[in-house]
Amino acid sequence: MKKDIHPDYLDCTVTCACGNTFVTKSNKAELRVDICSNCHPFFTGSEKIVDSAGRVEKFKKKYSMQ
Repeated sequence: MKKDIHPDYLDCTVTCACGNTFVTKSNKAELRVDICSNCHPFFTGSEKIVDSAGRVEKFKKKYSMQ
């Protein structure tokens, strides 16, 4: 690798929207993320439906078996 052309590799504090924080390595000192392993449904095992403007109800109404 060439010298003095690569960014510094720093300790990075990652902050999630759920409030979870952890430290990793990055070329930025701080990162903010919307979802992490602490609140993601795949890792938690719980389903969280984010419904804006009644989309889930609209889908259920449209495709319900009646």
